Amino acid sequence: MPLKTKKIIDFIEELTPPKYAYEWDNVGLLIGEKDQEVKKIMVALDATENVVDEAVKNKVDLLITHHPMVFKGVKRITTDDFLGRKILKLIRHNISLYAAHTNLDAVGSLSDLLSKKLKLQNIELLDTKETEKLYKLVVFTPITHGDNVREAICNVGAGHIGNYSHCTYNIQGEGTFKPLEGTNPYIGEQGQLEKVEEIRIETIVKEKDMPKVIKSLLEAHPYEEVAYDIYPLENRGEAIGIGRLGSLPTNMTIEEFGRLIKKQLGIGSVRIYGDLNQSIEKVAVCPGKGASYIKNAMRKNADIIVTGDIDYHTAIDTLQEGLPLIDAGHFGTEHIIVDFLIDLLRDAFLNDNKDLEIIRSQEKNPYITI
Repeated sequence: MPLKTKKIIDFIEELTPPKYAYEWDNVGLLIGEKDQEVKKIMVALDATENVVDEAVKNKVDLLITHHPMVFKGVKRITTDDFLGRKILKLIRHNISLYAAHTNLDAVGSLSDLLSKKLKLQNIELLDTKETEKLYKLVVFTPITHGDNVREAICNVGAGHIGNYSHCTYNIQGEGTFKPLEGTNPYIGEQGQLEKVEEIRIETIVKEKDMPKVIKSLLEAHPYEEVAYDIYPLENRGEAIGIGRLGSLPTNMTIEEFGRLIKKQLGIGSVRIYGDLNQSIEKVAVCPGKGASYIKNAMRKNADIIVTGDIDYHTAIDTLQEGLPLIDAGHFGTEHIIVDFLIDLLRDAFLNDNKDLEIIRSQEKNPYITI
């Protein structure tokens, strides 16, 4: 069966639900059709005109970027400006465009990746956007099918508590039902009250996993009409938000840490605001433009913050409040997400789609330091 854009989108959005994107953002399928067949994917940080031209040259079917190409409403699409040219090129060459931005940041993929690149330990959230909603799923099934139903829902995400999976509670009892006209009962006959030995299975489900859990439940359950209940819980789920805070394995000077950043991120330079000889251990990171999270780093007693796009006045004000900064650039702190996404897509789709190609854009850091 041909691989369609929709299947790729469903995979990405299961990991990074669009609802976690900030209100000002514009994520999801921006150009194209969900039913389009995909044989070649290109992943990039930005859909610049050079990247779009590269996608056209490589006969790409789907271009996936971190930054959305369109943030606000577009009043006209012409070749008179670069945005219009990009949109027209993508449409003319039947290339779909998909973006996963702050939703990808919020679930931690980029912040966690940067933290690991910088060898941080004991990682925690820098800022909490929200906590994931949890639900109690209760399903009733014949005892003969209890194991199958339980495995079906737990194998797609139900029953996860901390580092434990397949967490359920099971009670045996008697279920009753009367099949009416037009039914095709798995057990019993129309018009007769049936009493069946059943098992009640209770488990916990994250909101983002609920659709696939219910789908798997309905496929595994033998009954024509499946009896199940969903209850919202007050339990606090996994915290979701921007940025991370962690500790270096050993104390190092700011200069040493700056050199580590350059090496780990493969960039030519960083801008350091602070005393190069100061010893640090507790590090806050916020990929991209992270000036708005400086106060969070201060409240959590970070020794330094690593981010990008720091302006002069923000830098000197932050220094006066006692927090050094390292500006590794917007591109420098975020380009690592491209290979991460490529690896995810290859693991998910290459085995079943032998002809699928997934390539990395040849985009480069837009500025050069001399």
